[in-house]
This record gives sequence, structure tokens and C-alpha cells, in this order.
Amino acid sequence: MQVSKFWRELPQRYRLEGKKCVQCGKVCFPPRDICPSCGSDQMVKAILPKRGKIVTYTVMYTAPANFEIFKPYIIALVQLEDGTHLTTQLTDCKPENIEIGMDVEAVIRKINEDGKDGIIYYAYKFRPVLKKAEKKLN
Repeated sequence: MQVSKFWRELPQRYRLEGKKCVQCGKVCFPPRDICPSCGSDQMVKAILPKRGKIVTYTVMYTAPANFEIFKPYIIALVQLEDGTHLTTQLTDCKPENIEIGMDVEAVIRKINEDGKDGIIYYAYKFRPVLKKAEKKLN
């Protein structure tokens, strides 16, 4: 299997796929084989909602290697519509425009690349939900 195909098929990177416990209903993201709530190993695939709200966030001014082009960037804890929490990078917005409780939606964005001519890696990020009037302008 090609590296690029393997990377594209990681379900949690592109489809926000987690696992749900058959026993207690707990949804886990990233996916787990054992439920952290009840210890059951009866976990099934769960496609997570693509929308949620910002619970809290921080702005990163110092970036790790290969993320310098994104700084400053915003990392947020998002509660999805089904109650699942995940940590994500926010995109398409300025730090001063972010608010706790803001509606956000998942989008696929570039996260890294292997040199100038190497593989480009993509994954989900979240952005503020555009209002209807803003969508018409874009």
C-alpha cells in the first residue's frame, strides 16, 4: 500500500470516526478498543458529527518544528453535537475573533508536508460556522 493511500485511509483523520461502546453508549475519540467508562471491549464504529461548539481555546505563538507557517494558531476543545469532546486546530479565523460557545464545523486542511516535493498530509480542523449571508458572498 502506498504511504499516501495509507494516510488517507486513517478514519479518525478524515471522517471523524470514533468508537461507541455497545454496553454503556460512551463515544470515544480518538477510537479505543476498550471503553474507558465501563471497561467493555464491545466497541463499534461511530461517525461523529461535523459541528460543535468551542468549550475553551488557547493561542499558540511558539510552534513546534514544521508548524511555524501556521503561527499564531488556535487550539480548541470542541464539544460536538453528540457531546463528544475533541481537541482540534481552528482555521479560517483570527485569534481575536474566537469566542467560547462559538459554533464551529469540521473542514479538511493541510497539516504538513515532507519537504517541497514530498507527500502533503491533510486532516480535519474546525472553523467558525459561516452565517447564511457570509456564505452567499463566498
